[in-house]
Amino acid sequence: MKLFGVDVGGTFTDVIFNDTDKQTTVIHKVPTTLDDPSTGVVQGILELCERYLIDKTEIDHVFHGTTIATNAVLEYDGAKTGMITTKGYRDIVHIGRHQRPQNYSIMQEIPWQDKPLVQRRHRIAVAERMGPKKNEVIIPLREEEVRESVRILKEMGVDSIIVNFLFSYINPQHEDRVKEIIEEEYPEAFITISSEVSPQFREFERFTTASINGFIGPKVKHYIQNLELRLKESGIPAELHIMCSNGGVATPHTVAEKPVNTLLSGPAAGILGGVWSGQVTKRNKIITFDVGGTSADIGIIKDNTYSESSARDTWIAGYPVMVPMIDIHTIGAGGGSIAYLDEGRAFKVGPKSAGSRPGPACYGHGGMKPTVSDANVVLGRIDEENFLGGEMQIHKNAAYQVIDELADSLHLSRERTAEGILQIMNNNMANAIREKTVQKGEDPREFSLVAFGGAGPLHAVDVAKILNIPEVIVPLYPGINSATGLLTTDLKYDVIKTEFMLSSDLDFATLHQDFYELEEELTRRLLEDGIAEDQITILRSVDCRYIGQGYELRVDFPTGLVDKQSVELVWEEFHKNHESEYGHSFYENPIEIVNIRVTGLGSMPKIKKQKVNHPYLLEEALLKTGETIFNINGTLEKVVTKFYQREQIPVGVKFQGPCIVLQKDTTTVIPPNCTAFIEEFGNMIIKVGV
Repeated sequence: MKLFGVDVGGTFTDVIFNDTDKQTTVIHKVPTTLDDPSTGVVQGILELCERYLIDKTEIDHVFHGTTIATNAVLEYDGAKTGMITTKGYRDIVHIGRHQRPQNYSIMQEIPWQDKPLVQRRHRIAVAERMGPKKNEVIIPLREEEVRESVRILKEMGVDSIIVNFLFSYINPQHEDRVKEIIEEEYPEAFITISSEVSPQFREFERFTTASINGFIGPKVKHYIQNLELRLKESGIPAELHIMCSNGGVATPHTVAEKPVNTLLSGPAAGILGGVWSGQVTKRNKIITFDVGGTSADIGIIKDNTYSESSARDTWIAGYPVMVPMIDIHTIGAGGGSIAYLDEGRAFKVGPKSAGSRPGPACYGHGGMKPTVSDANVVLGRIDEENFLGGEMQIHKNAAYQVIDELADSLHLSRERTAEGILQIMNNNMANAIREKTVQKGEDPREFSLVAFGGAGPLHAVDVAKILNIPEVIVPLYPGINSATGLLTTDLKYDVIKTEFMLSSDLDFATLHQDFYELEEELTRRLLEDGIAEDQITILRSVDCRYIGQGYELRVDFPTGLVDKQSVELVWEEFHKNHESEYGHSFYENPIEIVNIRVTGLGSMPKIKKQKVNHPYLLEEALLKTGETIFNINGTLEKVVTKFYQREQIPVGVKFQGPCIVLQKDTTTVIPPNCTAFIEEFGNMIIKVGV
């Protein structure tokens, strides 16, 4: 099998090729084409094929991670959207819940009010009302009123229409009928019904999730169709699959219908790349540390398993989202993060970024603001002669100039200012890791830090020192780790059904039947996508809570017959999870099953473990010796530093810091008092000194 993984970032588009038969892997990076990322995707594939004599007509699969959906929400750049909802509930998406993003601030932006996904004038309420009991209709749907509403929205020029009805997660009959009417009256519109996108209770979150889907839908659908067309016109016949937020891939058709599922497409692939590194190096507790040009993404993995976000903490750009998503914590910290003095003259770094154009000053594209990358250049941590494998020139004097301007404002030296930028950046990232470990009852000293992304290995050891993490793992291809992660996943679909059943009054037959129906639905979808029946895996889980609680915890549910014995195992696991999450449990309290979930996995071809062969001596890997500035016990010192070419470092040979390890897709900084070696599969293991 010939596999391509392509991940689009804010600065670069990363490409990896793996031939599973010949066990060969090659990589490539091209600048992201922001106007139309599909251009960079196809360009990267074709350039890599040309460079390594790969027959593009023999490519079997292209796996793609995209930021289109995320950026549309972050930049508030979506479609003109209309909504049809239940009479009396027009303002649910505006009111939200009683809590605000910052409970005690009287000066704050509330995203769903300041930047509504659907303007109020485009929200139309119609007469209909389903009841909370199955098949209960309180007010029949008035179809003529719906037709008139669709005509009004069409005249207003909306491109997308969302249907949000009360209790549609129990009975979607009315939403389904409205969808049919919209298709008759306005077939060009992008249509979203909440019962298909997020069929679960909590009206505000369900309505908002559907609104996001409608807001980003036309843009994502156009991008996916355009990418498919470009691949076809370029003579690439491969099957295209898109990375989703749940850690699996989906077909273009599925993504075009439910683009909200791709909101964390790229970061999710990075987590999978981290899982892969953990498996290869036999580490079962790792923290993934993905730092790119704009942001840093943090993930926690235990026993080669990542966790999914819960309903209470799944947010994108301040909007609640109720779709399956890997639990990822993102902050605005990357190589392009801008350093500045705020209005109170406090020294800050990020979250604003210089992006790819103009980018950091040292890139030579016209950047005029000091960034983290410029600070690394000033301190000698980025080699101007070997950046991006020598394919990109670094403009050292431009970096000096922008750092000097900031240094004058701070009344500090150039070097102290640059080191201050890195200190602020590293502490911001360390605090983000604390939120996912210490504040969740996990000790970061028990984990390994897997560093990747273009800037992750530059900062990883310094961040590990702050947190007393004993070792850093830098994957074989750290700068394209998300693209690597794309080659480790499966086709994955999730379905959910709200139940509300108490442990004291459980209907085993109904629960079994509901699980069975969801499993049949997923199996049918996977078979339609070309997955063989023996390559399909079905998993069950339930969202549980003690009666009276506001939120749930997810627990695995055994497959097979639902009976007292299988359910008792679920209750026991829930008590343990509750103890782990909150520090206590209540074995005597009734447990409520709120939602049942089924996940369907369709096996896809994957990258295989491959031992590296570096037949060199360590001396042969030495490119040069230079001076790099390090903070040693609070004092900035110029230290003689060795610069190694990573591909020529022999396996198993220990080497000492301070040194800089160079490769095409990233630079790794190993400070004084640290040691490192390359293990048999090519991962670099750095033992962090004090």
